[in-house]
Amino acid sequence: MDKRALFYEKIVKEMIQFKTASILVCGGGLLDKYVFEKLGFQDVTISNLDTRVGENDYDPLKWKLENAEALSFLNKSFDYVVIHAAIHHASMPHKVLIEMYRVAKKGLLAFESRDSILMRFLEKFELTQVYEHAAVYYNDCKYGGMNNTDIPNFVYRWTEREIEKTIQAYAPYYKHKYIYKYGTAFPCTPELESEGGYKIIFLKIIRPLYWVFSKIFVKQQNLFAFYIEKPDNLNSLFPWLIFDRNECEIKFNKQWGKQKYKSPKSF
Repeated sequence: MDKRALFYEKIVKEMIQFKTASILVCGGGLLDKYVFEKLGFQDVTISNLDTRVGENDYDPLKWKLENAEALSFLNKSFDYVVIHAAIHHASMPHKVLIEMYRVAKKGLLAFESRDSILMRFLEKFELTQVYEHAAVYYNDCKYGGMNNTDIPNFVYRWTEREIEKTIQAYAPYYKHKYIYKYGTAFPCTPELESEGGYKIIFLKIIRPLYWVFSKIFVKQQNLFAFYIEKPDNLNSLFPWLIFDRNECEIKFNKQWGKQKYKSPKSF
């Protein structure tokens, strides 16, 4: 396994402790199957937009044709929802994150590229792709792009702040718990290797500097994962909210509002 796959396996093992948990993998493939089988998870559904996949291709794991931007599952259908290096293939990446949150009962785990200074440097000098045309080329020029079409997708990269804003805007009921993980895999992709030339030579020259840089500036590493724990306790509501048991819904807490915005005393 390469460093990216090892990072994937390591973080899944850390974040999801219960082997009996029900798990939905969005944008999944053979790597996902390998990782979850190796870690001993059994109740796993691999989903993707790839129409080339057969119903039994991921046995003994389950398979379902799904668009991660509009999942067909009900709210809280799975304990965890996981995605590895696939959100950036969506035309609406924020919608994917929201759908994962909606369908998850306990939490969601995602692996994506981070929008860092280092990545912008690599983009500027064409040492990494901004539009993922290599994925399309290596999929018969028919698949692997935006929403698994032949149109190369823009590689959407995230920041911690953007992740939190997306979730808090969709679910402004609680203060969520966010866990971020960082790792390093030296940036040398198949398309760069096929091009050869000065880019590969340059990467080999700066490799020692890159390792030092990534150890000092941890968040600049090129492997990035984030886990969002989904509160399921009404006691975790923000103080300006209450749960109305008669109507079974969350409402604004009028008593809190009166205390917060009480009229000034007259003199």
